[in-house]
Formats: sequence, C-alpha cells, structure tokens
Amino acid sequence: MKEKYGFNTELYCITAEELSMGRSNIEVVKEMIAAGVTIIQYREKDKKMKDKYSECCIIRAMTKAAGVTFIVNDDIDLAMIVQADGVHIGQDDLPIEKVRELVGDKMIVGISTHRPAEAQQAVLSGADYIGVGPMFKTATKKDVCDPVGFEYLDYVVKNISIPFVAIGGIKINNIPEVMKRGTQCVAIISEITTAHDIAGKISEIKEVIKNSIVKEK
Repeated sequence: MKEKYGFNTELYCITAEELSMGRSNIEVVKEMIAAGVTIIQYREKDKKMKDKYSECCIIRAMTKAAGVTFIVNDDIDLAMIVQADGVHIGQDDLPIEKVRELVGDKMIVGISTHRPAEAQQAVLSGADYIGVGPMFKTATKKDVCDPVGFEYLDYVVKNISIPFVAIGGIKINNIPEVMKRGTQCVAIISEITTAHDIAGKISEIKEVIKNSIVKEK
C-alpha cells in the first residue's frame, strides 16, 4: 500500500469475532497491534449498532494510540462518529461519490471489486484503494460471490493505478501464489483470528510475505 493513502503495509487485518476462538474483537485487535499490524478493519455484520459503536470507540482509541490505521466496514455513519481513518464499502452500498461527500477528503475510502469494470469505475469515482477478490473460496463472509481467479488479479496489477488489497481465502499456503503475481498487500482473516498464538501467526505470515513479494521496479 502506498503511504499517500494513509497506510504502507503488506498485511491488512480484518476482525471476525465469530472466528476468534471465544475472544472479543477488542482482545484480538490488542494482539494484532502488539504484533506490529499497521492497518485493521472492523467488520461485524450482525451485531447491534450500539454494540458496534462501543467496540469501535475502544478500538479507535487503541489504534490511534498505536499509530495504526483503523478502517470500518460498511457503516459510514459509524466510521464518521468514531473518527475512523477510513471506511470500506461494497458494490451494493452507496456510490463512492456520495460516500466522499459524507466523509470528506481526509478519510480513506476503499471498495470491494470483483471484475475489471468495477475496478475502473472505482478509480474514476475517486476510491483510495480497492479490494480484489475473493481470490479463493472463503467462509468468512456471507453471500460472497465465487472466487474471481488470477485473471482478474493480473488485470488489476497491470491496469489499475491505485493501491489494491487481495482478499478472500488467503492463507499461508497460498500467499506465495498471490504475491508472485505482483500483489503488494493481502488481507487475511481466519488464519489470524483462529490462531491460538496471534502474534506468532502474524510473524509467520509476515515472513512468508517477505519471501514472496515481488519488489516494485
């Protein structure tokens, strides 16, 4: 990820409390921060807004104190209220132009994409980064589309100028396959949230990424 967009990292972490081995999002985020993660997205689809607000207030304070970029998934109003660094939206959410009107120029706006036309539209609409995926079959998100395959990833690497995050079913064993195609940042969820030793798992993932990433020329 390019520093101009608010973060510069190869690992993008996302919360998933139902896959966190009985730990709360706050506990998991605390361990992620301690392990040196520099961008964390809060994603909770089924919780009540009041509960999400309470969690995000605490996570915002934690991430701000640690200098970690904090992104809220889907909930634009929640992101604004807790003064998150950014918001990540989907194809069925408000248009990026309207989101930008609401959050202003200082907040990061990312959007999930699944095909070339969506990526191109995201660039034209002023997205700061795009999610590319799902790369592989994933169970961490309900109503997810089929894997997009490497053809779309290759298209993004060659044709899209803004940063992107490869996401969906990415695990240690397939990181090299994703990174060797020119990916600079991957989002990993269950591989981290289900780990008994989150710090150890993140360290292992970072090492695999380091050995797999294709350096920009």
